[in-house]
Amino acid sequence: MQTQVQKATEPEQNSVVEQKVQKLRELYADAPELGRAALERGLPNLKRELAAATGMQNAGRIGARQGKVSELTGIIPFAKGGAKRLRGLLQALEGNFRGGDAVGTLHDMRFVFLDNDTKLLFATAYDGEWDAYIDDFVTKIPDAMDLLFCNIEGWPGIHSPSVKDFIAGHQIAAEAWYVANPNLTVVETRRLEQIGKAADEFLDKVA
Repeated sequence: MQTQVQKATEPEQNSVVEQKVQKLRELYADAPELGRAALERGLPNLKRELAAATGMQNAGRIGARQGKVSELTGIIPFAKGGAKRLRGLLQALEGNFRGGDAVGTLHDMRFVFLDNDTKLLFATAYDGEWDAYIDDFVTKIPDAMDLLFCNIEGWPGIHSPSVKDFIAGHQIAAEAWYVANPNLTVVETRRLEQIGKAADEFLDKVA
């Protein structure tokens, strides 16, 4: 039965892919020659990717989600002296963010200083829904959040009723976003690491 359904939908899928290819050819009609050539040479691989496209889900209030993993990207002006303070704090931490481990759903985060230290680009990937993710920061590492983000303009404080609106107001949803393992949460990834380590230790003893 499953095979019959798959065969029934295949022509429709092929039609959608061809429509996308035609649209891309139109978009790239005025692209540099190397771009037009790359499009034509890469069509076999591109068609496979277009056929596999499932579309990004919404992470909740704002942002994209692939499987179990969501993204948050924001660009926010620094407060006066904020760039200097935040850079000094980040340099002192030397990449050690134990608070992120306490949150439990945080995959990664990046702090990037833009436009001669006038703006902060903050980007992170996390498990689940947007509101629940922000709530985790409020309940688990509130002081760390205020220490970091008091350096941006207008930060209301992590306990402020307006903090979610502030964050969402500066967030920019990704147009496209790739996740290598969209169905693995932070907890599941760590469990697999532990299983792999235990298996390696067992094999070493057996050897």
